[in-house]
Amino acid sequence: MKLMIASDIHGSAVCCRRLMDALHREKPQRLLLLGDLLYHGPRNGLPEEYDPQQVAAMLNQHRNILLCVRGNCDAEVDQMMLQFPILSDSCLLFRRGKTILAVHGHHAQEQLPALQKGDILLSGHTHIPACCLDENGILRLNPGSVSIPKENSAPGYMIFEENQVVWRDLDGTDLKIYSLL
Repeated sequence: MKLMIASDIHGSAVCCRRLMDALHREKPQRLLLLGDLLYHGPRNGLPEEYDPQQVAAMLNQHRNILLCVRGNCDAEVDQMMLQFPILSDSCLLFRRGKTILAVHGHHAQEQLPALQKGDILLSGHTHIPACCLDENGILRLNPGSVSIPKENSAPGYMIFEENQVVWRDLDGTDLKIYSLL
């Protein structure tokens, strides 16, 4: 299964449009959103073309393929605008006998369910793309932010397919390729 992973849209209509363009190019079976969809949050400046209603409309058009976890900027009032569930703190997927746990990433790591060597933890929240193997052999992936990237990173998303994860900018240019072998 081809899985597209993105996080931290924060209500930017222009960035969401670019993500939707990427969605049409990539043609994944699922788009997994790691939270912070509509609201920009008090610590962030307004993202470019801030329009949560337009973002909600764009996402709702793809509700049949969306999986989502709740970010620290997502609330019940956001759920009223969206036609797919966004209020779950986590999403569990399974691939070849391994667990893939998706969270936003703002809760302490001690609150996560036990993961084992070879499992994958997907998280957003930091706005910084990452791929690292931790001391327990768990692969930690973060696609960065669609609208407010930090530490000079590009706005982007990840594609998880077969034996690799590819981090791409919103134009579809490969920025990093991670082998899962």
